[in-house]
Amino acid sequence: MAEVLENLRNRQSQEGAPAVSEEKVNCSKCHDKGVVIYRVHEDTKWDEIQHIEGDRVITIHKPQKMVPEDDFFGGKVCGPDKAREWRTTYSIICQCTVERKKSRLLKSSEITEEFKKLGFGNFRTEGKASVIAEAKEAALEYYKDFEEIRGTRFNSIALIGQPGAGKTHLLTAIANNLIMKKLVNVQYFPYVEGFNDLKDDFDKLEAKMKHLKDVEVLFIDDLFKPARGKPRATEWQVEQLYAVINYRYLNHKPIMISSELDVDQIIDIDEALGTRIYEMCSNYTVVIKGDRKTLNHRLEGL
Repeated sequence: MAEVLENLRNRQSQEGAPAVSEEKVNCSKCHDKGVVIYRVHEDTKWDEIQHIEGDRVITIHKPQKMVPEDDFFGGKVCGPDKAREWRTTYSIICQCTVERKKSRLLKSSEITEEFKKLGFGNFRTEGKASVIAEAKEAALEYYKDFEEIRGTRFNSIALIGQPGAGKTHLLTAIANNLIMKKLVNVQYFPYVEGFNDLKDDFDKLEAKMKHLKDVEVLFIDDLFKPARGKPRATEWQVEQLYAVINYRYLNHKPIMISSELDVDQIIDIDEALGTRIYEMCSNYTVVIKGDRKTLNHRLEGL
């Protein structure tokens, strides 16, 4: 039996399975390989699982029963005479890999530490106008529908209108959930600061614009943010923004928009740009208008 176990260990090394090592590993489950490998018996039944990814239906097959490959090589699963019955392997991405990807996505999103705390659970609607609850419901519905709509024309969301009503909070809640639960790459782009950064680092403009076009989800916060009542929309800003939005429009890439302007005001700035945004967001658009004292949470108690 000792000779059999030694042979199994030699096969373990040859096949790339986790070997017994004196070196310290960060993950005891996958031994820092990134995947956990299982063995499947030849008589095991397999389930067919389908899920929607964009406009595609993905089919995967998963065994109903499996055993860790470490146990197989350790002689805990079967004797040497039955080893050939367990030749089939099945790999699952280790949770440590998932957590590392979440960390990378959060860092690359440029969502601030404070904004990472924003979720649906800590968004209050009690005592607020009904349109605030409507905005929250739209944000929740968008998140729930995301996998189904992400590859369609109407795959985006816009919360627009009254400052201080929680538009950024709700869209950030969507972004955080997409990153942490669906591992979707979201880029946060605050309109004013974002365009200032683009101008300040002009040498990298092309690369940054390409990223804004290609990222899975683009979150533009405070689009055309008014200054002294006038929307900030220089010819250069509109030109750059149109290039990004048009690319995403043609390639069915989602956007999330917050703005103090209403639909007509956005279209007045540039009709080609505004109508594309409106069409993409038309199924998930909420316009927040009314008494600022009841809608702006910063004025509570005034």
